[in-house]
Amino acid sequence: MSATRYRRFLKLCEEWPRDETKKARDLGTFLRQRVASAFREGENTQLADPDKCDQMYESLARINGNVYRQRFPRVRDTSFTGVTVEECRVLLSGSVQSMDEEKKGLWKSLMERFSSKSPEDGPEKAPEK
Repeated sequence: MSATRYRRFLKLCEEWPRDETKKARDLGTFLRQRVASAFREGENTQLADPDKCDQMYESLARINGNVYRQRFPRVRDTSFTGVTVEECRVLLSGSVQSMDEEKKGLWKSLMERFSSKSPEDGPEKAPEK
């Protein structure tokens, strides 16, 4: 039975996309490493908890199959910040240092939007009349 589980996880790893822009932070790469460590002996690996293994596989398969994206469609392809998917990819890619001036402006505006005021700024005073 362990051989079947191993083959199912291998097939899932083949189907799972890799994001080359994220290098060591990619979920697909992490998944491949975890499968390799969990099934060190390949098909001959004895699992301590087969039910938990099956549950984990089913969860990952649902994520990979976009079950939740289809069940809960998004109205817009933006987040609460108003940043588009492509802008998020640029920000999360790790290549923030190599962005051109236009994208640096976006980064600065996002940082200003979500950063809190420093304590030395003090509270703002109302304009005097």
